[in-house]
Amino acid sequence: MMVLVTYDVNTETPAGKSRLRKVAKECVNYGTRVQNSVFECVLDNAQFLLLKSKLCSMIDEEVDSLRFYHLGNSHKAKVEHVGLCKGINVEEPLLF
Repeated sequence: MMVLVTYDVNTETPAGKSRLRKVAKECVNYGTRVQNSVFECVLDNAQFLLLKSKLCSMIDEEVDSLRFYHLGNSHKAKVEHVGLCKGINVEEPLLF
């Protein structure tokens, strides 16, 4: 299933900047960055629960936020893109 993960981490303190780097690094392990704080992740349910658990343990819920959009398996009909595409199609093989 496709899950869109978005986050907003307060970076006014050194601790916030550290949290931002940790959250971004963890998201890179699970998906493709499509905007600065937005990742498209193709996950099964177990992978999603693990990612959510990891990210929730990293943020400060008083000043940061996470959002998970479950687009499901038929996500291609739900995503429309206009403009420069910086990412790759996460469901196609990588050819070098």
